[in-house]
Amino acid sequence: MADLSVKVGSVNLRNPVMPASGCFAIEYAEALDFNRLGALVIKSLSPTCRAGNPTPRVADCHGGMLNAIGIPSHGLAYYLERVLPPYTRFDTPVVASVSADTAALFAEAAAALSLPQVAAIEANISCPNLEADGRAFAVSPQDTFEVLSAIRRQTRHPLWAKLTPNTADVAAVARAAEAAGADALVMGNTVLGMAIDVRTRKPKLGNVMGGLSGPAIKPIALRMVHQCHRAVSLPIIGCGGIATADDAVEFLLAGASAVQVGTASFIDPGVMGKIVDGLHAYCQAHGVERIQTLTGAVAIDDQLAERWHRYATQAA
Repeated sequence: MADLSVKVGSVNLRNPVMPASGCFAIEYAEALDFNRLGALVIKSLSPTCRAGNPTPRVADCHGGMLNAIGIPSHGLAYYLERVLPPYTRFDTPVVASVSADTAALFAEAAAALSLPQVAAIEANISCPNLEADGRAFAVSPQDTFEVLSAIRRQTRHPLWAKLTPNTADVAAVARAAEAAGADALVMGNTVLGMAIDVRTRKPKLGNVMGGLSGPAIKPIALRMVHQCHRAVSLPIIGCGGIATADDAVEFLLAGASAVQVGTASFIDPGVMGKIVDGLHAYCQAHGVERIQTLTGAVAIDDQLAERWHRYATQAA
């Protein structure tokens, strides 16, 4: 069997497969052996209580789904008492994802989650920043640097920065995250979109706009992983439209060290186990002894890669 173990900063994973936050729950243990995964990423915590967005919150669309959940939360105390403990009984690193409206709240929550049973903290900075008129932190390199610096001052825990594809220059944002002390990047989250019911002429989401996920965004996510890989030395966790082992391998070749699976788990709660099996089969078929050797191994002419990098930077 090939060695599927990888390392994301200081965090050792038995394999590169983990859930995306918000797309996974403890009930999935009925369909999936959690001890077979690389990590368990819990739904993002908001340190303040919030009801979430108005309904409807989910809409089907071609090649994926739209959602505008709004990260409902019962707050930090409830999370520590009721949400986190069930995940810690497994022999798999637990990653606590955090979402907050301000840099100060992000830092406060990260400090509270810097616990021995938490292997890493994922800062979901692709969420709105109330101090910047609702613009996501990760849209701006400056906002990214400020929020991650605030978090880093409050914790020495491994810090993963979850970026957004809804930015003009993802490489600049990635460099800002690295400069602020992030240990890894999660690239990325959903692509902003909307859908309209032509019979009622109303938006299909109660929030009007929401995040597009699923196979439709995979080429976008893959491109951004590759751009981040060229821009920084941090390990990258690829996310966006991954549903098969081949999808995961594509992200590894583009520069990811690990992957997160989101929408596909709603269709098949056991899909991550199948992806792990598929990675073993891929490595055996292609003579890959250690899967970590695939990271960034896409065959692209250096001059061509540099040309596209300049083009993307100028377009931004």
